[in-house]
Amino acid sequence: MIGVWALLAYLAVIIGWTTLAKRSVGEGMILGFFTALLFTGTQALSVGWAALYDALTDEIVYATMVFVFMGYLLDRGGVLDRLINLLNSLLGRYRGGPAYVSTISSAGLGSIVHNQAAIAATVGSVTIPWMERTKMDRSTAATLVAGNAGMGITFPFSASMFVLVGSATVGPLLDIQELVAPLLIGGLWCMLHRLIVTVILVRKSGMSAVEPENRLAVATAFRQGGATLLLFVAVAIPLILTSGAAAETAAAWTRLEDITDAVSIIFWIPVVLTLAGIILGLAKLPRTTSGWWTLLESSAPRFGIVGITVLFAFAGANVLATTGLPEQLTGLLGDLDLPLWALAILVGLIVIAVAAPLSSTATMAAVGTVGVAALVAAGVPATTAAVAVLVFSSCEAAVPPGGAPLYVACGIADVDPFKTFARLFLYYALPLLAIGVLIALGILPV
Repeated sequence: MIGVWALLAYLAVIIGWTTLAKRSVGEGMILGFFTALLFTGTQALSVGWAALYDALTDEIVYATMVFVFMGYLLDRGGVLDRLINLLNSLLGRYRGGPAYVSTISSAGLGSIVHNQAAIAATVGSVTIPWMERTKMDRSTAATLVAGNAGMGITFPFSASMFVLVGSATVGPLLDIQELVAPLLIGGLWCMLHRLIVTVILVRKSGMSAVEPENRLAVATAFRQGGATLLLFVAVAIPLILTSGAAAETAAAWTRLEDITDAVSIIFWIPVVLTLAGIILGLAKLPRTTSGWWTLLESSAPRFGIVGITVLFAFAGANVLATTGLPEQLTGLLGDLDLPLWALAILVGLIVIAVAAPLSSTATMAAVGTVGVAALVAAGVPATTAAVAVLVFSSCEAAVPPGGAPLYVACGIADVDPFKTFARLFLYYALPLLAIGVLIALGILPV
């Protein structure tokens, strides 16, 4: 059970360092990484180096850093000011308008993209500065965006869904077509939960409608900032290329089975947004090499906490994956004999605990399949069990130390991820645990 102990020690060190010692979450991640390494014995050096190398070369670590710079660039170029003025002219009269746009956009994008980091980046790059401008503090805005990103898992057809159905354990229990409608209904339950949370956060934040005197006339706003809508066109390019008919055409043309092997949305979204931001903000951006160097230097402080945190979060997850954690948790669940309600809660807690350091897809591979099998063995229909486990795994960003969507959102908002932990746990992780359990028990129909 060394893997289980490694996970418990890893989480205890991080949570203890950040909550009891009240130190930086970046420091906590470094300590958690070295704590996990202690459980790898004599292979600690080679495992540690491999884990760090994989984290350094992970595209999500790269994308998080680029999104931090992208937000700074859009701000310095005046692009966000013009875009927010335009959005306020259209929706600023409604209290909490930016927050509701953020939630609904995340649901819509989640039904297409399914990549939580990409959802947080795409929606957050526009709505986080907008929410801040309408009196929502940055940490709350980052919390809302990170929490909403989980909807990419709870709508068909996410990678986690395919990992689950394609596994040797769950594959014989259900067909993928049987899961589509139940997962769609489960996703709508999760969307309802997010809308309720948005109402609560809007009311607690003191957000208000933008006063008429602080809103530009629609015609004026479009004249000054209409070109900023090209940001949405820029985002759409990699999304269109990797979904639907365009993806099939591109795959046939390139002779690739999956076009996302060549066009990664998490890689290209920050690239095209940064390029679009440079074009749109050219008038206010430097024209000389020394000017750009000064701009890069001034952006450096934004990379500190978020950069260290995301790097060692991924490195720590890589170390845990080498300790035999998935196999040990599988054995642990298989040996239990509990009433259904207790089993559903335990499966949820285990999935959520594993989703904290790992991605939702890795969580499905590690413990999701055995969680479904355990629930089915207890009498839960296979489709219902699969929906419940997918809901549990959508907590990737909502439990300390959190996942990629959290670091992307905090990078855009320029806030310490630690400041979001409590609210993410309270407003997202616990309710999603309850929703998953209620689905497993048949109380929430799917």
